[in-house]
Amino acid sequence: MMMKTFMDENFLLQNETAIRLYHETAKDLPILDFHNHLNPKEIVDDVCYQNLAEVWLGGDHYKWRAMRAHGISEELITGRLSVKENAGKENPDPGYDPYKAFLAWADTVEHAIGNPLYHWTHLELQRYFDIHIPLSLKTAEKIWNLANEKLRTPAYSARNLLRMQKAEVLCTTDDPADDLHYHEIIAKEIKDFRVLPSFRPDKAIAIDKPDYADYLQRLAEAAGEASVTGVAALLQILEKRLAFFLAHGCRVSDHSIEHDFFTGIDLAAAEKIFAKRIGGETLTKEEIAGFQGFLLTELGKCYADAGIVMQLHIGAQRNNAGRFLQKVGVDAGFDSLADFAFAPQIAGLLDAMDLEGKLPRVILYCLNPKDQDMLAAMAGNYQSNEEGIRGKVQSGSAWWFCDHKTGMERQLTSLSDVGLLSTFVGMLTDSRSFLSFPRHEYFRRILCNKVGTWVENGEYPDEPEFLAGLIRDICYQNAKTYFGF
Repeated sequence: MMMKTFMDENFLLQNETAIRLYHETAKDLPILDFHNHLNPKEIVDDVCYQNLAEVWLGGDHYKWRAMRAHGISEELITGRLSVKENAGKENPDPGYDPYKAFLAWADTVEHAIGNPLYHWTHLELQRYFDIHIPLSLKTAEKIWNLANEKLRTPAYSARNLLRMQKAEVLCTTDDPADDLHYHEIIAKEIKDFRVLPSFRPDKAIAIDKPDYADYLQRLAEAAGEASVTGVAALLQILEKRLAFFLAHGCRVSDHSIEHDFFTGIDLAAAEKIFAKRIGGETLTKEEIAGFQGFLLTELGKCYADAGIVMQLHIGAQRNNAGRFLQKVGVDAGFDSLADFAFAPQIAGLLDAMDLEGKLPRVILYCLNPKDQDMLAAMAGNYQSNEEGIRGKVQSGSAWWFCDHKTGMERQLTSLSDVGLLSTFVGMLTDSRSFLSFPRHEYFRRILCNKVGTWVENGEYPDEPEFLAGLIRDICYQNAKTYFGF
């Protein structure tokens, strides 16, 4: 058997059916990216990035983790040292050298065999810059110069990078206290793609955080209120802010769940817990879970009334390295998988909403792969609905530490084994990078190969028209219908 060409046009497509499905159907579909962390200000400013280090390494904790594992110093990764370390020095840290950082990344990626970063890096080089040579220390200077020459032109501005990948709808991740100023400008200025806010009220729910009271005051002021006087008032404020988001096109909410989150309490019990916390007392784990579960339930009912989707991202254990939390702050690549058992809690949460006929469309994402089959099966418990929504409760795409070839294949297999793959709403980037959109291509190739393999193994008939429709639905149409874009 001949060795395949490195990442050619049939990359990851291992049979003729897969090749046909990808090139004839999936390849040119527009992108609906319903969960990402792009900065809308950069879209408003239509930023032109100066170099590959800026657009590739700035804010990308996936790459930072790999570089640390390769032994690269922090100065070439985040470029940040603590104020404490630099305080009083006559010659503080001279700063961040983007070319040296890029060389460190080139050295790292050459050693990243089997890591999705290797594939993503080269898909990005190919799709945005038409560069088809592998990145290494030997080729780094040539690639740096070729890519930077293009990046600095208006054709490679933030907006045009999105257009290159046929982005149709993007959903950013936004706090309820945000004024959505940049979304308003985008809606007025850009007509060929949409950038919509997502409602992420994690800080309003995180009663265990030290700055909780300060955040509530900021939230109250955003809603035109003097303060948050209790749980009922907090819900009213959140509903008011949700209405503001809906008026700006919001179609989806998002919640990060990182520990026990549901016990099933009523408003009176939630008010007691809130008063205890505002009074300066320490809450028990059970009280925290009860309070958070109550707010999640009530917000879910609001989402059902508003007709928007509730996303639950479950299982991150954040900011594990205390020393580096002090040096470089949060979201810097020191998060990993949690391993708590939560099947009864997710069932309790979904059932509490469903019992009142107020279960919204829900997408369940797991970070720990041990939870994949459980969530895929759990979704099947709550599909019955009078509205006739296909896949009302979804087993979400492979997320974060599962966001690789093995993880995507595992999620597709799990969903197929216990549910209906045909109702799946597909892929998202979950990224802060404007170069991350070939991840949709990565998923589409893996999906087409999965379906093509079933067909060529004789496990499903070769019905070209039906199979093309299936691929089109999973890659595009299901999400468009499900979110109401």
